[in-house]
Amino acid sequence: MASSTQKPGLTPALCFNETALRDFLRISRSTVDDTINQNLNSLLAPSDEAFDPATTATRQAGPRARRLISAGSCESFRNKVLFPSWQARSDVMNYCAGVATSPDPNDPEHMLREVEDAKARDRIVDERLDPYSGRYFPREARTERLATLLRSERMVEEIVRQRTWQTMGERCEDPVGNGGTALWADAFDKWRKSNRAA
Repeated sequence: MASSTQKPGLTPALCFNETALRDFLRISRSTVDDTINQNLNSLLAPSDEAFDPATTATRQAGPRARRLISAGSCESFRNKVLFPSWQARSDVMNYCAGVATSPDPNDPEHMLREVEDAKARDRIVDERLDPYSGRYFPREARTERLATLLRSERMVEEIVRQRTWQTMGERCEDPVGNGGTALWADAFDKWRKSNRAA
C-alpha cells in the first residue's frame, strides 16, 4: 500500500519556485491518486481464496468481475493514505495562496517593472507610423504568476480528487460509495474535523 506524501517545509521560496511546487504536487498525485487502482489492488489479500486448478482448465472469455474491497480496508486506506496526501497538497496550496495575495517586498523584478512602466509612460507614440507601438504589456509580478499557477493546480486537483473518489466508490464495498458520503469534499471535510478534534 502506498504511503501518504509528506508536505515540504512551507516557505515563500517553495511557492515562488514553480518547478519545486509543481514537482511536489505531481509526485504526490502520482504516488496516491494516479495509481489508485494499483493501491486498491494491493488491499486485496490474494490468500483469501485458495487456488483452484479448475480456473486454468478453461479459457476465460471476458475479464473477471472485479472483487470488491472490504469497507474496513477502504476506510483504512482513506484515513491513513488518501486523505493525508490530499491534506498535504491542500496545506501547500493554501499557504502559497496566502503568499500570492500578500505584498512581496523581495520581488527581484520589482525595480525592473518600475523602470519599464516609467519608460512606457514617457514614450511618445505615433501610431500612424507604427500602429503597434502604442501597445504596452506590463511584466507580471511573481505573485500574480503564482496566483495563476495555483488557480490552474486547484482545477487539476478537483478533477484528480473526483476521479479518485469515483474509483474508490466503484471498488469498495461501502453502500453509498465512500464512508457513506457520495461527495469527496464532504468526506474529506468530515475527516479533517475528526482529526482536529483528536
